[in-house]
Amino acid sequence: MTHPRFLSAPREIAAPRRERGLVLFIALIVLVAMSLAGVALMRSVDTGTVVAGNMAFKQAAIMVADRGTQEAAKWLQDNSAGATLQSTDDTRGYFSSRPVVEPDWFDAASWTQSVAVNGGTPDASGNVIRYVVHRMCTLPDTPYNGAIGATANECALYFATSAAASGGSMAVGAPQFVGTPQLYYRVTTRVEGPRNTVSVIQTSVLVGI
Repeated sequence: MTHPRFLSAPREIAAPRRERGLVLFIALIVLVAMSLAGVALMRSVDTGTVVAGNMAFKQAAIMVADRGTQEAAKWLQDNSAGATLQSTDDTRGYFSSRPVVEPDWFDAASWTQSVAVNGGTPDASGNVIRYVVHRMCTLPDTPYNGAIGATANECALYFATSAAASGGSMAVGAPQFVGTPQLYYRVTTRVEGPRNTVSVIQTSVLVGI
């Protein structure tokens, strides 16, 4: 006795789904973002290095400026006798009165009558040092206690207390003995260094009359 075969209905086989490439697209976006972040980090590090280098050059220029101040102070001491310091000598960068309007010391045009240390030759670090000196008085070419017409010369003075002031009566109203007055002079020094570094310092110097 034969049994009929039961044939199952053929099953439909689903076609494979196409790869859409979404993961690859996201991976490319992440890769680009990481590349940009890496470039930004490198530029940030380079900028920090440049800033640190410029600060180092700036600090070095400030330290070198002391040389100009010392040369100016020596010139003042060497010429303090007589009436030399009463008259302006712009060939030596010396002015017998303070400027009416303060110049822009970072402008090179303000240094046309300055003195260049070592003849303007850069030092071993590439710094060029210049200085100018101003007597802190209101009138040029006039003694510190003189006048032009009815206008008296006003100068910044320092009266050192003499030894006679120590001891004796310290009562209110007791006479105060003072020594010889000293005049204030202002030395302005400019240093031009590497990478266009410019530093300007000002120092007050006391010189006896």
